[in-house]
Amino acid sequence: MKPTDLYVIDYRLHGAPKSFVIRTKVMNNAEAWQWASCDAGLTPIPRPDRPPLKRFSKPMAERFGVTDVKWRESVAVVWEEDHA
Repeated sequence: MKPTDLYVIDYRLHGAPKSFVIRTKVMNNAEAWQWASCDAGLTPIPRPDRPPLKRFSKPMAERFGVTDVKWRESVAVVWEEDHA
C-alpha cells in the first residue's frame, strides 16, 4: 500500500473545527466534501456491497453547516530501529 492512501480532512461544523483521517484510493475536493458530510453525520457512509448513494455537494453540505473543507496527504511515519 502506498503512503498516499491515508488523508487528513479538516473542516468546520457549525463553526467548530473537526478533523479525521481516512484511507481511500482517490481523494479530491469533491471526495473531501463527501467524506466531511459523512463524518458530520449528514449522509451515511457508503457500503461496498450496496449501490452508490447520492453524493453531498459543497453547496448542499454548506446548507447543513459544513464549511472550510481542506484535505492533505498524511505524513508517513518513519520508524527508527536504532536508539543508541
